[in-house]
Amino acid sequence: MIFDAVDLLFIFVLAAFLGFEVIAKVPSILHTPLMSGSNAIHGIILVGSMVIASQAQGAMQTSLAFVAVFLATLNIVGGVVVTDRMLDMFKGRQQGKGTGPAGGARSDPKP
Repeated sequence: MIFDAVDLLFIFVLAAFLGFEVIAKVPSILHTPLMSGSNAIHGIILVGSMVIASQAQGAMQTSLAFVAVFLATLNIVGGVVVTDRMLDMFKGRQQGKGTGPAGGARSDPKP
């Protein structure tokens, strides 16, 4: 079965809309595990794109392989940064509760 460019573009647009709708419905508490799973998948994509890049022949294949490796790396780095920022948000909540003695009162007296 051979697809022409219009069919492939149609499939891409439908996948983009479906992906947006699925991600928009995810509760905020599940975003961090979802990003971790996404990072694992992008790691597999990066390894696959490097394998393909090692077998590239010609300027066109080499440049497309380089773009694939670059975009996969960008996705991994972006996912790690977003996950780190989200985890920092949870750390901020826990530190602000005042779990010290006497409900958060200072243990060292002011001079």
